[in-house]
Amino acid sequence: MKKSERLNQMLRFINQKQHFTLQDLMQEFQISKRTALRDIASLEELGAPLYTEYGRYGGYRLLNQMQLPPISFTSQEIYALYFALQALHSFSTLPFQIFFRSIHEKFINALSDNQRQEIERMQNRVSFRHTEQIKDSTHLEILLLAAVQNIVLKITYQHTHKKSTRHIHPIAIYAMKGYWYCQAYDMDKKVYRVFRCDRMTSVERTEIQPLKELKDITIQNAHSLWKPSEKAVPFKCLMSQTGIERFQQEHYPSMKLVREMENTYMVGTYEPDELNFMIKYLASYGKSIKIIEPIILKQYLRQFYRDLLDHI
Repeated sequence: MKKSERLNQMLRFINQKQHFTLQDLMQEFQISKRTALRDIASLEELGAPLYTEYGRYGGYRLLNQMQLPPISFTSQEIYALYFALQALHSFSTLPFQIFFRSIHEKFINALSDNQRQEIERMQNRVSFRHTEQIKDSTHLEILLLAAVQNIVLKITYQHTHKKSTRHIHPIAIYAMKGYWYCQAYDMDKKVYRVFRCDRMTSVERTEIQPLKELKDITIQNAHSLWKPSEKAVPFKCLMSQTGIERFQQEHYPSMKLVREMENTYMVGTYEPDELNFMIKYLASYGKSIKIIEPIILKQYLRQFYRDLLDHI
């Protein structure tokens, strides 16, 4: 990173923190103590009103917030933003009613002529291929805000053959294979569940108090809430390297990879009413997986292949 760019980012960093130490700068910008001291001197030359505090809890304090210069982007950052925008192209619905076309037009119009020409040349050299969104999800905004603000929602959920009313505490939303999903805690059944957002026919806020222990749960650690029922069936499958890569592309909270001796296994549980889902999921692995237990799961998978052959 060039010094001028680093100083620009450093101004924003200290303007937000107000109080900081040399160690803060060294860690944030991956620089040496000597460089950090030189940068502080440069910031003071630029007019940053810094005050040195001595003692055990000393450091530097910004006397008052500064008027920061406009944000500018390097060519590499512009390209990175363009690549990120392409990820929106395949979604017909997004939180906050964001539409790809309007964002894309504003982004392109904000570029210089040279930058616009570079982006146009890039469009002719790179192909972005995504899974198209299969069904619209009209409640993404309220689900995301409920997750951020810890609000319990009342939803009407469309199952295959019936509807049900649930009270859920959303944790996070994510997109996978053409669908939007909501990770949430089911307040009625007291279990962690993942819901298809497009199957929510109505969503409304409630005054129900959220669980305090869910306040700090994130999309990264939400799976720790998963608990199988008493009727859940344990399974174990031997995985090839191809199977491991397939697992990394798509797996669910009730399953994980474990290493035993020189072999890798997928282990987990499935609920009795999830049997058809499990059979289709395991079938997607082809020869890259071998069912170890339960034996009945292997028999069901064999029957699935027989039915498939009879259908051809």
